[in-house]
Amino acid sequence: MSLAYRLLAARINMAASLLAAPLTAQQAMLTGPLGISHSRLGSGTSWLPEASPMRAYHWSTKQWSLMLHGDIDLLYDTQGGPRGDTRVVSTSWLMLMAMHPVGNSLLHLHAMASAEPFTVGGEGYPLLLQTGESNNGAPLKDHQHPHDLFMELAAMYEAPLSHRVALSLYAAPVGEPAMGPVAFMHRASAQNMPVAPIGHHWQDATHITFGVLTAGVYSHAVKLEGSFFNGREPDEHRTDFDFHRFDSWSARLSWNPSPSWSTSTSYGYLKSPEATEPDRWQERISASAQHTTSLGATGEAALGLIFGANHDRGQSGFAPSLALEANLELNDRHTVFGRAEMVEKNAEELVLENVPAGRRYGVGALTAGYIRELVQDRRTTLGLGITGTVNLVPESLRSTYGSRTPLGLVLYLRLRPAVMRGHGDMAGMVM
Repeated sequence: MSLAYRLLAARINMAASLLAAPLTAQQAMLTGPLGISHSRLGSGTSWLPEASPMRAYHWSTKQWSLMLHGDIDLLYDTQGGPRGDTRVVSTSWLMLMAMHPVGNSLLHLHAMASAEPFTVGGEGYPLLLQTGESNNGAPLKDHQHPHDLFMELAAMYEAPLSHRVALSLYAAPVGEPAMGPVAFMHRASAQNMPVAPIGHHWQDATHITFGVLTAGVYSHAVKLEGSFFNGREPDEHRTDFDFHRFDSWSARLSWNPSPSWSTSTSYGYLKSPEATEPDRWQERISASAQHTTSLGATGEAALGLIFGANHDRGQSGFAPSLALEANLELNDRHTVFGRAEMVEKNAEELVLENVPAGRRYGVGALTAGYIRELVQDRRTTLGLGITGTVNLVPESLRSTYGSRTPLGLVLYLRLRPAVMRGHGDMAGMVM
């Protein structure tokens, strides 16, 4: 028997033994079946760069590993001009992830909730040029809707098919289909932004969907997945379940060429996403690129480029949106961040009176911000932040908004878990 043959046989036997070896709870906390770090997990089944910071509290038992992620913000939000508003609100999300090894496979259970139905209310928080969803039967305008009480209730099962390929199955009464980028509150490039992007309903608005089934296959670098789901967006009753039949579908291809990069592209067909217009269908395409790297001893630099476009029934072509995000954590105390956006919205979406509904307008926003960590220990941080926004509207909307550059300002306090920086942090508490 030749040496080359013996080496090949040894490699095959080693791969087979690794594939058959059961995962421990500690391994489940750190990695999935192919050894992919859980820092890659984004919202739903999406991927982040593996270099993205992990912020969570961790515990483990002999059988389960648990992670609690979250963000609680208290906002003073003031938006200028005739369509502006001023409110004090609290935005929030808390997500519990429980992972249990099943032989060499892994079971995930996800539960995510928000107090925004009670701390923001149906009218949402002020955000110039934001559109989508409704309150008291009327479309919201220049306000961002609150998240539902139940943001995710899902189970995901990952199983290796070989030492290079694995299968994932995701089922969620409330969850996220394989469409669009990582939802904005989970992106490293947007983690300190206290408000949603104005292109939210062009990019990642399906991150709360009442009924999702997703199947995917993936390697260490590439994942292909498809979803069937309920295409209707959540209604304005934010504490119940909005189940409808599965009438929509999507497909997404993700590629992580290195620990610092994650890219994706997707297509989705949504059946009557807006409750106020049940006869309208929508197509959505998206592409995204995210980059995360270390910055000094304790800092992080994260960039995100997000493209999304909608094509509604009865309209010509796709209406595009583009967002460029940057988050520069200079050290463990000081962070600067920003977002530049462009979106094409029509008169109906902007809720403009006496204008043909299909007339389109190019609008945008330039936002910059800073946050200072006031109190922090190894597990929790409390920060004080500020953002300022220059909104951009065409001359034809000057009278509506009082200016071509109406301004917005947000002051906020933010409480969340600290970044996990070492093995001790990753191990958490063993019970």
